[in-house]
Amino acid sequence: MNRFSPLNLAALGFGLAFLYLPILLVVVFSFNASKLVTVWGGFSLHWYGVLFSSPAYLEAAWHSLQIGAVAATLATLLGTLGALALTRLGRFPGRQVFAGLMLAPMVLPEVILGVATLLLFVSLDIERGLATVMIVHATFGAAFVLVIVQAKLVGLDPDLEAAARDLGAGPVQAFMLVTVPALTPALAAGWLLAFTLSLDDVVLASFVNGPGATTLPVRVYSAVRLGISPEINAISTLLIALVSVFVIAASLLYKRSLTGRR
Repeated sequence: MNRFSPLNLAALGFGLAFLYLPILLVVVFSFNASKLVTVWGGFSLHWYGVLFSSPAYLEAAWHSLQIGAVAATLATLLGTLGALALTRLGRFPGRQVFAGLMLAPMVLPEVILGVATLLLFVSLDIERGLATVMIVHATFGAAFVLVIVQAKLVGLDPDLEAAARDLGAGPVQAFMLVTVPALTPALAAGWLLAFTLSLDDVVLASFVNGPGATTLPVRVYSAVRLGISPEINAISTLLIALVSVFVIAASLLYKRSLTGRR
């Protein structure tokens, strides 16, 4: 059977157009000189200038970058510890429950996770702000980091660390000198993916943010509800570019970590 029949190619083309044509239109109209977002008025960078002169959007972007960096770092730490527990501790009591709890954020609807964390912070009388968003994003991203790091740990030869210990290195020293360098591509891929998930999130942040802690996606969502303005296309284009770079970098690093190439 010919996999590249006209019908298959047409279906592939329709699918790609359905997915990516709206994104392409957003990018194209971000360079539109007209105030009308659906009417082309010529090429212009005017709306990017408007965007970078808006204190509200700049502040929201700075919040997103802060939250993303801290949340990705915490997620990498938690996910790596979880992966080590699942691969190095054998079948300890409660292993399946632990794995299920760590991976639950991947399968739970974000609305449910947002409501649950909101109720937790309210019951503990924790004031919502940047810290609460960081905690939720770190919890969400840790599950994805765990999957990436665990895949690398499963294929890692344990005899390398044992050889380092035979040569006089302590457990911590052997882990830092042998295992961590081998995990570096996976750790970097996990960090980039967690950062991207944090930067892209709207649902979780909208539940647990507070005054003065609005992220850029939440700011954009709030603005879109009042109508699409040309600077929204400019923001969306920048977010698309940034997220694409991080996702591609994470994919390449993850592939490198699986192949074991240096």
